[in-house]
Amino acid sequence: MALTITNDQAGRAVPPQVRIIARDFILSRLGSLFAFAPLGVWTLGHLWHQLAAYQSGEALEREVEHHGSDAGAILTFAVVLIPLLWHTVWGIGRMFKSRPAVANHGFSNIRYMVQRLSAIGLLLFLGAHLYLAWFEPRFLEHHAESFDALAHEMHFNMPTLIVYVLGTLAIAYHLANGLWSFLSMGWGITVSKSALSWMEKVSLLFFFVLLVIGWAAVYGLYAGGAAA
Repeated sequence: MALTITNDQAGRAVPPQVRIIARDFILSRLGSLFAFAPLGVWTLGHLWHQLAAYQSGEALEREVEHHGSDAGAILTFAVVLIPLLWHTVWGIGRMFKSRPAVANHGFSNIRYMVQRLSAIGLLLFLGAHLYLAWFEPRFLEHHAESFDALAHEMHFNMPTLIVYVLGTLAIAYHLANGLWSFLSMGWGITVSKSALSWMEKVSLLFFFVLLVIGWAAVYGLYAGGAAA
C-alpha cells in the first residue's frame, strides 16, 4: 500500500513545528556553508590581491579587475554576490531570532556580541566599499575601478581611511569567528572539548593573519594615494 504524500489525512501529516525545525536546520547549514565557501575563500583571495598595490597601480587593477572574459565577470557575480545576498538575509534573520546564553556570561557571550557587532559593521562597510569601488565608477562614471581614484580617496579623505581600517578589522574577526562556528556549531566537525580548544587557537591565528593582510592592503592604497 502506497503512503500518501498529502497532508489532508489526520495522523499522517508532518507537524508544522517539525517542518519549521527542518527548514531552519537546512537554512542554517546553507547560510553557514555560503559564508565559508565561496564567500570566505573569495574574500581571502580578494584581500591578498590588494597587496599588488605595493607593486604598482596597474598591477592592482590587473589583479582585481581582470576576469579574462565577460563570462568570467558574470561567474564572479554569481559566485560572490548571490551567496553574499543569501548570507546577509540569513544573518539578519538570525540576529532577530538568536540570543546569548543567559546562563553563561563568560567569553562565549562576549564573542557572540562582538560577532553580531562585526556583522553590522561589515554590512555597512560592504555597502560603502561596493559603492566606492564598483557602483560609482562603473555606473556613474562608466569605467572600471581606478587605483588612482581609490588611493587618492584613501589618502586625502580621513573618514574613508577610518571606514576601511575598521571594515578590514570586521572582516578579519567575522571570518575567523565564522570559521570556528562553521566547524563546530555549523557542521559539527569539531565537537569535543580538545577539538574546540584547538579550533579557537587556529581561529585566533587566522584572525591575526587576515588582519595583517587587510591592514597591509589598506596601507598600500593609502601610500599610493600620495602619488596619485
